Order: sequence, then structure tokens, then C-alpha cells
Amino acid sequence: MELIIKESGIRLDKALADLTELSRSQANEAIKNGNILVNGKAVKAKYSVKEGDLVTYDLPEPEVLEYEAEDIPLDIVYEDDDVAVVNKPQGMVVHPSVGHTSGTLVNALMYHIHDLSSINGVVRPGIVHRIDKDTSGLLMIAKNDRSHQALAEELKDKKSLRKYLAIVHGNISNDRGVIEAPIGRSEKDRKKQAVTAKGKPAVTHFKVLERFGNYTLVELTLETGRTHQIRVHMAYIGHPVAGDPLYGPRKTLKGNGQFLHAQTLGFTHPTTGESLRFSVEPPAIFQETLENLRH
Repeated sequence: MELIIKESGIRLDKALADLTELSRSQANEAIKNGNILVNGKAVKAKYSVKEGDLVTYDLPEPEVLEYEAEDIPLDIVYEDDDVAVVNKPQGMVVHPSVGHTSGTLVNALMYHIHDLSSINGVVRPGIVHRIDKDTSGLLMIAKNDRSHQALAEELKDKKSLRKYLAIVHGNISNDRGVIEAPIGRSEKDRKKQAVTAKGKPAVTHFKVLERFGNYTLVELTLETGRTHQIRVHMAYIGHPVAGDPLYGPRKTLKGNGQFLHAQTLGFTHPTTGESLRFSVEPPAIFQETLENLRH
């Protein structure tokens, strides 16, 4: 494939990250491997592109994912012929990816729940929505394509209920509020999301439950579902989620990642039309940390 540079003065790796589907790290790797040429010549990632440069790249075929059902303990909160609700533990990745083909929620689902929707293909069977690896809590799982379409449509229409608990830095002065700020990929760090004018609309509602001086326990309700939405929005208003390695400060509460838990999930059953609502307590480390803050 090839592209012509229209803006000068940008590093090659950054230009590729901005203009293609490659991340900056992927672009760096491809440049090192000689898969990317500028005007027919190999250059380094720090090469400053010029207007009119012809960039050609021939990337290898992506690795084919092979994974299987695994007998991993799974907390199934609810299950019927159409849907299931699972309580994902902190530290578990939702679905396989290159270099990470085992130990995921999907591997566990394939073992415990034999019928899963095929809408997202073999990589994400049954997965209607996701939460981050180090976020614990509830996820809805579709067991057939009809249910998947109905649940996904309800999410799109903002009719599903998704409430989270989080311990955040600082003392939030307002008892409740709404954060309405668009979220998109960070222009400074491609691994991060950020509040940016180029982003997609994102709305998070918060309600203060307890204050501990330097920390606050909040309940957060998602109106939209952008990547890292709660983590980005709370950092944006100056109250990053405690333990967040990506958006929070280094000096924080000790734990296994961010103190963020998907506590409550509500949706309409795709067959019966019944309103379902489920809640689970946060993991032990979350509860122990709360007790320590209270004392």
C-alpha cells in the first residue's frame, strides 16, 4: 500500500499512526523491520516527513488467532437460553488478542457457556460490551445472534443501565454532577484516550457516596460507552481513579490496578421483554481498601 504525505515536519512513526490504522509502536516495529519505505528508501522512525513524500508499506499478514475453551473459574450471575450475565474478576482480559490467546473471559465462556452469538466472529463470541482488564464487574453475554442484536441496539439507544463504583483521588466538592466531554485517541500518546474536540460524544453521571479527605467514593453511571470513558473523564475533572496506571498519579492506593467496579447492570430481556437488573459487590481488595480509608 502507499500514501503521499501532505504535511511536513512530523516524525514518520507519528505520521503513520495518524494516517493509517497502525499504532505508533506498530509503525516503529514495521520501520525497523524494513516494511516501510519513503521514496523507495529505508529510513528511521525519527525521519521528518516532507510534503510529497511517497510512503510505501507492505505489512505481513496478521497472526491467526488460535484459542480454545479453558476451565477457568467463572462467576455466572444469571443465565437462560438467550443471555448470561457474568461477574468478571479484576485482572482478566475480556477477549483474546495477538500474543494473549489464553486466560481470557472468552476462553472461560467457551468452556462454561456452549452457545454464544457469532456476530463478533470467533475472537469475541457473545461479547456485547467490554470492560478493561483491571476493572471488575458485570458484563452481559449474548447466546445467539438475535439476542446480541437486541442488546447491542439497546446499548446504542442508551437504554441499558451501567453503574460503577470507583475510589478517586481528591475530595469532590459537588454531591453529584454530569461530565459531558468528547473522547477520542490521544494525539500525544496513542495508547491513551483523551478529551478532545475530535472525539465522540461521551457523558458520565457521578454521585458522591463517601468522602475520605484525600479520596472519594463515587457512583458513576454511563450514558455512553467510550473506551476508558470513566477513567478519562475523572482524570479530566482532576479526580483520577485511584490505582489507575494510565491516567492517574504514581502516588496512589496500593492494589491491582484501578479501583473501578461495574457494580450494576440492567437491560431488557430480548425475548420476554422483562426488565432485568443485577448487582454484585466489588472484589475483596476494593472493600478492604474502603475499610482502611474509613478508619
